[in-house]
Amino acid sequence: MTSFIQNLIDALSLGALYALFSLSVAVIFGVARIVNFANGELITIAGYTMIVVVGLAWPLVIVIAVVVVVLAALLMDRAVFRWVREAPPTTLLIISFGVSYFLQNLIELIASSRPKTLDFGGELIKSVNIAGVRIAIFDLVTIGVTVVLVAALTQLLARTVVGRELRAASEDFAMARLLGIRANRVIAYAFAISGALAAVAGILLTINTATVTPDFGVGPVIVAFVATVIGGIGRLSGAALGGFLMGAITVLLQIVLPDSLKAYRDAFLFGLIILLLLLRPRGILPPKLTVERV
Repeated sequence: MTSFIQNLIDALSLGALYALFSLSVAVIFGVARIVNFANGELITIAGYTMIVVVGLAWPLVIVIAVVVVVLAALLMDRAVFRWVREAPPTTLLIISFGVSYFLQNLIELIASSRPKTLDFGGELIKSVNIAGVRIAIFDLVTIGVTVVLVAALTQLLARTVVGRELRAASEDFAMARLLGIRANRVIAYAFAISGALAAVAGILLTINTATVTPDFGVGPVIVAFVATVIGGIGRLSGAALGGFLMGAITVLLQIVLPDSLKAYRDAFLFGLIILLLLLRPRGILPPKLTVERV
């Protein structure tokens, strides 16, 4: 039982982190139909921002990192995606790749390609004993933060004017514009929310790894898109479910695979994901039919 609880906490913690990645991507896609691979660089920016301001009190470090990433997300929309919003999805995808590689090289030019280490939140890596089970504080914090953010996002979408505008735009963007919802404003909301989620995910990932590199966000953004697809692309609940499912499968494979095959864990993971998509091509929670952005 002790081992089961420990593995369950590990799966929930990793799944929660993956859920943040996928929600950050899904928010933009749900409103603007933009597959934004440059979202990974927002996670990277969060890590480097923490390195720059790490000498300040920890609440300030977190707040500054979130603010900087949100501003970076808004600038990304304003400088690039606003001008190509009417482009075909394939063109938007290629543009997002271009923005991603541009930001990676810009970060490398400014901060060099050498990994940067960060001593922040070391207390979270320690473990506590709960009912005889050793649980890392970081795992509990990750689960708690994700639950709070998902609840806050749910309330934002359900009970606020901003949320109603976002939901209307995700269902039928053209009709939402005819009803007076300004496209630039609602997409800016989506980028700001996406940036905030990416910032929190980047902060947690930086604390966990204590190392940041220019391609720090590449792995997480790949996980985010895979989780979004298997959960049901276009649905926030599907994105979160996909993230938790990927986390659970990853931990399960780490447990059941023999030592000689653990190095190939990710190959088994993506093999299972391919099998799942063959059985359910539209994901676990198929999205409702939506009217595309025009």
